[in-house]
Amino acid sequence: MSTRARAPKREILGWAMFDFANSAYTLLIITVVFGDLFTRVIVGDAPDYRLGNLLWSLALAVSYLLVVVGSPVAGAIMDYTASKKRFLFASYLLTVVSTAMLYWAEPGLIWLAMLLLILSNFAFSIGESFIASFLPDLGPPEDLGKISGFGWALGYIGGMVSALFVLFVLGEVSAENYERIRWVGPWTAAFFLVAAIPTFLWVRERGRPRRLPTGMTYARLGFDRVGQTLGHLRVHRDLAVLLVAVFFSMGGIGIIITYAFIYGAQVIGWNESVRTLMFVLVQLTAAAGAFGFGYIQDRLGALRTYRITLVLWILAILLIYLTPWLAVVARERFGLDWEAQHIFLVVGCVAGMSLGACQSTTRTLIGLFSPLSRSAEMFGFWGLSMKLAGVFGLLAIGLLQALFGLREAMLFCVLLFVAALLVARGIDETRGRAIAAEHDAGRGIW
Repeated sequence: MSTRARAPKREILGWAMFDFANSAYTLLIITVVFGDLFTRVIVGDAPDYRLGNLLWSLALAVSYLLVVVGSPVAGAIMDYTASKKRFLFASYLLTVVSTAMLYWAEPGLIWLAMLLLILSNFAFSIGESFIASFLPDLGPPEDLGKISGFGWALGYIGGMVSALFVLFVLGEVSAENYERIRWVGPWTAAFFLVAAIPTFLWVRERGRPRRLPTGMTYARLGFDRVGQTLGHLRVHRDLAVLLVAVFFSMGGIGIIITYAFIYGAQVIGWNESVRTLMFVLVQLTAAAGAFGFGYIQDRLGALRTYRITLVLWILAILLIYLTPWLAVVARERFGLDWEAQHIFLVVGCVAGMSLGACQSTTRTLIGLFSPLSRSAEMFGFWGLSMKLAGVFGLLAIGLLQALFGLREAMLFCVLLFVAALLVARGIDETRGRAIAAEHDAGRGIW
């Protein structure tokens, strides 16, 4: 049993409130509203929107590439200087300001929309790594699954709360409704600004700052420490293999998060009421998956749980692809008047449950395999792996959908989840946790 004490409930709630706050960005900007607005209205290359989809992928890929470069170096500096909260606060402010400015992304101003999207998504994404780096300090290893799951579940509830205003006040995504729906950026920024305040009031900075060596700059310090960690990753073998598995699984998840509602509009052809219902169902099932699987993690082990979620994802992607065919079979063979958009709602529940559980489980595993003294740096590598996956996945899906269409391109996600499942076979959870514990006990190699 670990000697790490569990943090006070108020601090855990404060940490989880950042998930509650930043989910507004993921949901409203990336998944539900602005992605659809960008492809169908701001770019608007009807009828198949292949150019809009490609430019959307390119903009997000560039933002993730910036995170790939900056996240591990920032994490190393944060560990050395005990400045996690300051870095987190800077990313939070940049996200708020640049997201609010999306109001000025008008139809035809594609370059401005892409620039603001790159800036806001970079700030949001690097902030994900910063807030995750606090997780190992919040409790013993046997509690991290529940704590991470609680944060992710609260995040999906936050996403649903933030979207109520958009769904019932701002209305549908269309050129005719542009003057109202353009307020999605300022609303998302305001929600994030207010809801994240408890994080900065209640979460503690536990590290001890060290003085910068003579003649050393912070940038050089960060790169040196990252280089040192990379050189020693052979010792943290299970962490290294996990990062490869995360690359493949988060590549697939990133595509789904980015294109799910675009797919619903362009391939399934759903109406506004079904789109709204899908949003509610996905948030509820994702919250249930994150929270429920958090307890399963602490009973079955985080690694075994992670593998289960990958199998669920493979099933979900196959059902997404087969949805139009299932509607035809239901009508022609069984006489059931089931529309594709209604079958897609059921598929969305499977994907939603997988979504919350898989992301929460990978965050827990990184926390279990990370020495406390280098937690920000290790979560920086987690961020690097996720966003490098985002670059790869979005560029791949952007090109594949331009060549073959969006429906066929989505099958690429199956390959990514199968690859993650195969790679995860090389991870030993017990060994990975033991290596991190040895480092914390002063027997590590650094």
